[in-house]
Amino acid sequence: MSVLTNNLDLFLRAFGQTLQLFAISGVLSLLLGTLLAALRVSPVPVFRAIGTAYVTVLRNTPLTLVFVFFLFAYPLLEIVKIEPYTAAVVALSLYTAAFVCEVVRSGINTVPVGQAEASRALGLTFTQMLGNVVLPQALRSVVPPMTSTMIALLKNTTVASGFAVFQAGTIRDSLSEQGENVLLGLLWVAVGFVVLVMPLTSVQQYFEKRWSVAR
Repeated sequence: MSVLTNNLDLFLRAFGQTLQLFAISGVLSLLLGTLLAALRVSPVPVFRAIGTAYVTVLRNTPLTLVFVFFLFAYPLLEIVKIEPYTAAVVALSLYTAAFVCEVVRSGINTVPVGQAEASRALGLTFTQMLGNVVLPQALRSVVPPMTSTMIALLKNTTVASGFAVFQAGTIRDSLSEQGENVLLGLLWVAVGFVVLVMPLTSVQQYFEKRWSVAR
């Protein structure tokens, strides 16, 4: 317990940064992933090809390599200079978006085809049909897998610790420098992540219960 109490400020600052990194990356990945899902079900072949290529490349690339690209390779292009924290946000967002895309697309596939056909018969455009008819129904069925994707994102933020980004993953190094018991420190880090995951699970259960009644 002394490891936690003696370094409480360190734990609070580190997990605060983790939450910030998770929140920003989560919002960006949800927006980009939904857009990619729309591309993947688009009637335009070029758009479908772009969405498929993105998902194929990012899903099959280790997250560490994505970090390496944006922190070491991208700066060599000398396009826009980005700080390590910004690079971490970009890497996490782009990587997670590929998984969000597949989750949303699976939800879209659960919506009966007749819904889309009826929308077209009413004169709705593809964008109107997707945004007003299909997506609202699809999102109800993807709450569990989407929550799992967000939980994975939360845990993936620790990868940033290997690239000079201060967050929960760097607690071990700080404790080691201070001569603290690193093993106990890591156990408290694990407890911290469990505490952070619990609200996500509660949100999942709330929406599952609410939308199951609505159906």
